[in-house]
Amino acid sequence: MNPTDLGTTESDLFSDATQSRGLPDTIVMSLLEAPPPDSSRQCTGIGGMAGIVGSSRALQNALEMALMVAPTDSTVLIQGETGTGKELIAQAIHRNSPRRGHSFVKTNCAAIPHGLLESELFGHERGAFTGAITRRVGRFETAHRGSLFLDEVGDFPIEVQAKLLRVLQGGEFERLGGMQTVRADVRLIAATHQDLETLAKNGEFRDDLYYRLNVFPIYVPPLRARREDIAPLVMHFVRTFADQMNKTIVEVPKETMRVLRDYPWPGNIRELRNFVERSVILSNGPTLSAPIQDLKGAPRPVTGCPVTLEDAEREHIHKALKEAKWVVSGPRGAAARLGIKRSTLYFRMRKLGISRAPGPAPEQARWQ
Repeated sequence: MNPTDLGTTESDLFSDATQSRGLPDTIVMSLLEAPPPDSSRQCTGIGGMAGIVGSSRALQNALEMALMVAPTDSTVLIQGETGTGKELIAQAIHRNSPRRGHSFVKTNCAAIPHGLLESELFGHERGAFTGAITRRVGRFETAHRGSLFLDEVGDFPIEVQAKLLRVLQGGEFERLGGMQTVRADVRLIAATHQDLETLAKNGEFRDDLYYRLNVFPIYVPPLRARREDIAPLVMHFVRTFADQMNKTIVEVPKETMRVLRDYPWPGNIRELRNFVERSVILSNGPTLSAPIQDLKGAPRPVTGCPVTLEDAEREHIHKALKEAKWVVSGPRGAAARLGIKRSTLYFRMRKLGISRAPGPAPEQARWQ
């Protein structure tokens, strides 16, 4: 498995759209001229990575980390904004692990009422609470010898966190209302869009649980930090929805692709996917008819004039980094200038998609 192969099947078809301004006046994509991607190499060209589209360096970094940790049993914490594809990364880790022959069990901690989450994860005995008429096996037992994916783990109720910590440390627990200790051999993969370190400092998340979850962190970048992946994603979604709706769409106008590339996509890949689905529904001919006026009317960053709190924060951090010559730590580093810890600055930089432009850096401008 070679991470440098990521996205070769689809991104090559978009080389003009993502790397060159020398595009035809009306069309940037012809799906009929390009053969459909081989199902065994779809999206990434890496076994077990199907469904992950893109060849950007930022995405490759995340996938390289996923492939590195997959053969182990180490706990993984996947961080990134909502809609960036954290669940796909978790599934890829499971499919490339020795546990791939067993269950991959998913649980969204934010979608389950706090009063039911303990029973959902650890199970309960008959009579444990009103309505518990039979014994129920929880997600940990269901995932025995497989992987358990806890999405939005930052919403895990603090009163149940001690029990989760015990499972992570010893692999054992009791069902709700039970006395018998149950053992489960489970590989845990957690995900969150929140800053768990800050939550721990504020007493909203157990710091010992945070350290136990943060064994191997993987950061999934937002779509605005990997714009070169937008064109391959558009192609993938157009094909998918056109096939589902029995439509033949072979062209995407140049202006449409330019708007999609330049739009900040606050909802990330999920928002792009929904937009393309709507566009395919609206298309009656061979050319994609996208309601780009909806995106043009949305708030968008303007150079030199931030229009949102996030834009202002990004500009402020970038200014501090430039003044510090991109030195992060130390008395004259950007973190000190901003009055925050180095780890906090790193997290904010990842979340806001801030990275130094490629090129040789002076010796004193290194990241420490």
